[in-house]
Amino acid sequence: MGPVLAGVLQLLALMAALALAYKPLGTYMAKVYTSDKHLRVEKWIYKGIGADPDTEMRWPAYLRGVLAFSLAGVLFLYVLQRLQGVLPGSLGFASIDPDQAFNTAASFVSNTNWQSYSGEQAMGHVVQTAGLAVQNFVSAAVGIAVAVALVRGFARSRTGELGNFWSDLVRGVVRLLVPIAVVGALVLVACGVIQNFSGIHEVGQFMGGTQEWNGGAVASQEVIKELGTNGGGYFNANSSHPFENPTPFTNLFEIFLILLIPFSITRTFGLMVGSVRQGYAILATMATIWVGFVALMMWTEFSHHGPAFEAAGGATEGKEVRFGIGASSIFAVSTTLTSTGAVDSFHSSFTGLGGGIAMLGMMLGEIAPGGVGSGLYGMLIMAIIAVFIAGLMVGRTPEYLGKKIGSREIKLAACYILITPALVLVFTACAMALPAPANSMTNSGAHGFSEILYAYTSGANNNGSAFAGLNADTQWFNTTIGLAMLLGRFVPMVFVLALAGSLAEQKPVPVTAGTLRTDKPLYTGLLVGTIIIITGLTYFPALALGPLAEGLA
Repeated sequence: MGPVLAGVLQLLALMAALALAYKPLGTYMAKVYTSDKHLRVEKWIYKGIGADPDTEMRWPAYLRGVLAFSLAGVLFLYVLQRLQGVLPGSLGFASIDPDQAFNTAASFVSNTNWQSYSGEQAMGHVVQTAGLAVQNFVSAAVGIAVAVALVRGFARSRTGELGNFWSDLVRGVVRLLVPIAVVGALVLVACGVIQNFSGIHEVGQFMGGTQEWNGGAVASQEVIKELGTNGGGYFNANSSHPFENPTPFTNLFEIFLILLIPFSITRTFGLMVGSVRQGYAILATMATIWVGFVALMMWTEFSHHGPAFEAAGGATEGKEVRFGIGASSIFAVSTTLTSTGAVDSFHSSFTGLGGGIAMLGMMLGEIAPGGVGSGLYGMLIMAIIAVFIAGLMVGRTPEYLGKKIGSREIKLAACYILITPALVLVFTACAMALPAPANSMTNSGAHGFSEILYAYTSGANNNGSAFAGLNADTQWFNTTIGLAMLLGRFVPMVFVLALAGSLAEQKPVPVTAGTLRTDKPLYTGLLVGTIIIITGLTYFPALALGPLAEGLA
């Protein structure tokens, strides 16, 4: 079997698995977030944190819950890292420096999981499990909760109430993420991913000295890293490390986990707003972009010209031989079109255009299918923009799901789509203008610029993957990327929840002959075009200086 055919067959198998899981999981999530029952363990949690899960919240109260919980998470994780040197199970590692501790705390709480450190050389068992793994669960649950709040804004009328944040958070962890993670971890362990609390072992001679390997609770962290679209690896090599991802099957299974909730939640959206066809329209938009990007990535990596590439069957540099070009291309696209950030290959070693495709996937706003929760609410914001553009074309007040998109709604949507590009481009410009940040680049020219542009694109879009080649463990990058991650995560949530509150207060608008049908292929095409055009107009000059210049050279 040729490598191209193998890659296509893996893609088809992945699509079939996602299709089988779509309906049952999407329906189950809708039941989770619309049920008025509380499990016993949930009641214990509510009692412990002093929350009343039955109290409805308007958007300011919901936002305060999101920010307060996330701030507590940042402080706890920061302190845990600063105290690592005196904690049991630290494996002899020292406490983390202040700037790196801030960066890591911001990273994992914001669901970014950017890592400017080598996990096996810096973090002990306590920080890995009680700190990082816990944030993998709760940061994902926060994203789903915000998405559910926006969906309620579309579904409800004449009320500003969006549900209860604490109830949505706890249900997301207890009923959704933990059960799937338990099953997924068992699958990974059965396939060779390690799960233990052993220390550091010397495993023999290596280049004249001994080589040391760490153990760790890897499978349990690996599964939620992918399922929650987090991405932070237990080891520096991330999902290319055989302890995290040993076989082609585990590689495909991890891609499945990455895409499972972001795609399935579109059915949850359709059921909650009373029209599964609307969910299918959003799903079709996400799937069209994802499949298109996978096809482009495979084309750039398989068909690159040159004697070395032709002899190897494609651009094999930086890719694990046990996965191959096809699987690595699928993984790279899936991780950058979601806010996952896990990698099974070296993105800096992709072809110039291949690296640009990975970067462009993040620049779309992590919406195809995006992160758990954040992908859905980001896509719904773009849906509102598309409806507004269609309304301008025909001279009608735009409507979406029975709600009028007036000046307030479009201003909130516009602020949402502007904040992340502003963070990426301003921080990149500052880093290129100052002498110290530029010294962290391994490469010069277009590729060196791509290293810095990729880093801030990854941070501000809460992706977390690294282009590599950039020494990001400096005070400048730890601080500025940390700020980009926090601002890129929580400022857009302000606009999302404000928009949800505004929509929930509206009276439904009846459908007329002039209403744009948003559940038809025509609208799906309009939405795809809107996403591509907005991203292109925003980022094309920066892309032209980096990956496009390199790829066309």
